[in-house]
Amino acid sequence: MAASFTEDLICVSNAKYAPLDGLAPGSYEAQQKQRDTVERLGFPLEVESKNTEIVFRLIPSGSFCMGSTTAEQDMCVKAGARREWVNVETQHHVTLTKSFYCGKYEITQTQWEFVMENNPSNFKNAGKDAPVEQISWYDCQEFIRKLCQKEGVSEGTYRLLTEAEWECACRAGTSTALYNGDLLIKGQNNGPALDPIAWYGGNCGVEYSGGYDSSDWKEKQYNHQRAGTHIVGTKQPNAYGLYDMIGNVWEWCQDFYGTYPIGSTTDPSGSDLVGVSRVFRGSSWFNYARNARSANRNGRPPELRRHALGLRLARITTSDT
Repeated sequence: MAASFTEDLICVSNAKYAPLDGLAPGSYEAQQKQRDTVERLGFPLEVESKNTEIVFRLIPSGSFCMGSTTAEQDMCVKAGARREWVNVETQHHVTLTKSFYCGKYEITQTQWEFVMENNPSNFKNAGKDAPVEQISWYDCQEFIRKLCQKEGVSEGTYRLLTEAEWECACRAGTSTALYNGDLLIKGQNNGPALDPIAWYGGNCGVEYSGGYDSSDWKEKQYNHQRAGTHIVGTKQPNAYGLYDMIGNVWEWCQDFYGTYPIGSTTDPSGSDLVGVSRVFRGSSWFNYARNARSANRNGRPPELRRHALGLRLARITTSDT
């Protein structure tokens, strides 16, 4: 059942809160805050864009610790990462003053094709409900512009998440490497705790035509000869009810990439290093276990396109804290 909510959104009235079994400490408290926010603001837990059928979940405002601990960084270095790669994950306190809607899933090939009338994805044989990939940050901006037109709303109503919004949404109240707990790395492509929640280098085997040759990948959790993207929403969600926040495809964020601020910050919008690189988060099917973490971050020129790089959207609200 669904009911009208705004001019572009439908309330998903039968939406349920995510199951919490197997999730890390902090998940219960985060979901309780989500419940309280739904009640206080009178906004639906889950909504769907009327024309494009993109589903969103309400993410409450609040504060969290962004970045990774020294112990987590040391684990990654021991697993083969360079120290400078993880030093950019400096922990700091972040406050988000507005609740927002976050895409329940990564944008799919169907949704992209409906808006853009093309499908640039390398893994078309993964299915129309697999994430779109091979898209640049600029492509994302054009998609968002056309999406706003199709939904009849002003520009900026839909947008990419900021990096801080992304990590807040991904963590869903947790402080561990994954939203289901700590990450024990047993091999380059073997982090068993990832298997329930993420498609990554250790479990991303596919049988469809056009898969990437993974026969020589080392230390895989499960043996596979071909790898690629998978249908969205087939792994366990976090406490906010979001799927594939880790793995499947990287997700472009709105921000310029740069050094985290020192100390606490409110509603950060990224680096002031304009014109260099844009952030993407979440790791992908193509990545080692050590990269598939809530705190892992990356940045590349906005014209970059890769077969492991897609997007997830935010839909703004008018709420205060």
